[in-house]
Amino acid sequence: MTQPSTSSLAPRPLTIWRFIDGKPGHENQSAGLVQALRVLRPVEVHDLPVPGEIAAVGAWLARRFPWGRALPAPDLLLGAGHATHWPLLAARRARGGRAVVLMRPTLPGGCFDLCVVPAHDRPRAAGNVLVTRGVLNRVRPGAAKDPRQGLILLGGPSKHHAWSTPRLVEQVRTIVAHDTARRWVLTTSRRTPAEVLAALRPQVDPECIELVPGETTAPDWLPAQLAWAGTVWVSADSVSMIYEALTSGAAVGLLEVPARGRDRVVRGVEALVAEGLLTTYARWLDGTELRAPRQPFNEAARAARAILARFFAADAYAS
Repeated sequence: MTQPSTSSLAPRPLTIWRFIDGKPGHENQSAGLVQALRVLRPVEVHDLPVPGEIAAVGAWLARRFPWGRALPAPDLLLGAGHATHWPLLAARRARGGRAVVLMRPTLPGGCFDLCVVPAHDRPRAAGNVLVTRGVLNRVRPGAAKDPRQGLILLGGPSKHHAWSTPRLVEQVRTIVAHDTARRWVLTTSRRTPAEVLAALRPQVDPECIELVPGETTAPDWLPAQLAWAGTVWVSADSVSMIYEALTSGAAVGLLEVPARGRDRVVRGVEALVAEGLLTTYARWLDGTELRAPRQPFNEAARAARAILARFFAADAYAS
């Protein structure tokens, strides 16, 4: 019997339309999923800026999607953010493919082929809902963690958390002074108050810590730092960075930031602490060591496997 050629067993590339709404947090989620899919199977990705909602609704009614006219028909349509909802549906109606939304949608969930929803959003159980621990991200587990490398990630005030610069600075100073043998890098986010770095500089030894303003970093800088660092401290308000740090496989500590209440986001972080995935600053002061997750924490990879098994298992290989 003639054996099939190697070329005939090559996975069929998937054509992905990724809808972009201009918000880095949303684009990071869909980029993380695309990256995870690419590990498992060849993909051809086309990024489409979202049209306005009125235009997208009109396109859905007309069964047309002129913004993708020159593109090959999609196998998969991905979007994160409310602005992507109607474009996803309009594109699917005009050109086919599976519409996957990376959030709890504002439209009825049944409109989409799959809703990938963080557990802290408390999605209703349904056959087309995949619940994840946190939002997806682009970070990949680091294969060569350096136990001597430490990373400190700061957020800022939000609707879920207030902020105390003196309290935050004292925590950072204590952590760095306690472990001077470790090489520390600290970076900020767009929410970090401007006075934080100015307040930190006289409080920490510049030989022990490098202060890197977040606005000076390239898009791939943080994933690279997370892949290398063995220990990461994250301010409690920075939920996306908490999940990125856990995904990297680092031992993660939680810097205390005053919460405005026990809402869904705060409860989600508390659940991670209860699971032993995070160590609070208070527990660390009492002598508890930071420990890396015992099991891999990679929700983008899990979502990618689920999507391929659900929609594309039958055509995984070209005939």
